[in-house]
Amino acid sequence: MANVIEITDFSAPELDVYARLTEAQLLNRFEPAKGLFIAESPKVIHRALDSGCEPVSLLMERKDIDGSAREILEHCPEIPVYTADEELLCGLTGYHLTRGVLCAMRRPPLPTVEAICQDASRIVVLENVQNPTNVGAIFRSAAALGMDAVLLTPGCSNPLYRRSARVSMGTVFQIPWTFTGEWPEEGIAQLKNLGFRTAALALRDDTISIEDPILAQEKKLALLLGSEGDGLADKTIAGCDYTVKIPMYHGVDSLNVAAASAVAFWQLRKDGRELDL
Repeated sequence: MANVIEITDFSAPELDVYARLTEAQLLNRFEPAKGLFIAESPKVIHRALDSGCEPVSLLMERKDIDGSAREILEHCPEIPVYTADEELLCGLTGYHLTRGVLCAMRRPPLPTVEAICQDASRIVVLENVQNPTNVGAIFRSAAALGMDAVLLTPGCSNPLYRRSARVSMGTVFQIPWTFTGEWPEEGIAQLKNLGFRTAALALRDDTISIEDPILAQEKKLALLLGSEGDGLADKTIAGCDYTVKIPMYHGVDSLNVAAASAVAFWQLRKDGRELDL
């Protein structure tokens, strides 16, 4: 039976995680083992639970207890479930819970770069992609279009930020990911030591097309995508085996990084891989 707790005091410290802690405070860089994140919407919460994430508490509208959150509550019946009507929850969180359900969860420990690359043939490297929406969209495309793992440089937005996880539709819990160490020299050298050829997606004249068959023929390929404004750093591009460009038409010079990633993932997916049709 669900442990339902009616909200009567907005200042209760157990509600801080939903109403008063910033993403940086949730991350808890100084004590990462105590870090938390917020999963939003039943689909995202289900995928987080399926991946082994540990729930701490839930916040939801009263109507969702016997509605969209029923299966979640059956999965974790003992954790606190804070609830109230929509108007009261809007006053607590500052916005309407349009997806009905929030779940505070403990951050899982990150795997090593070696661990997530061990059996991978196609990986994505994000360099300083700071917009959480773009990070979430890239994860969703990576999972859907055959990428095996995602690496993020230290300047990237964290994939477990609430917006990233929501935009990804929970695929941040389905595709392996971690942060790189020193970048770019050491990080690119590590990829090459792990057997990957590296391809920088960049707006340069001295490039090959994303359609060049040499890319699809690589057994292990790492595709590097840069920040929303500046793209990849010159030093990063210089360290890669290939510089790649997506052909453009009608005078359009570039795509948003999330849109470009989807095009590249589809084109570079490993031939022969089984698709979920």
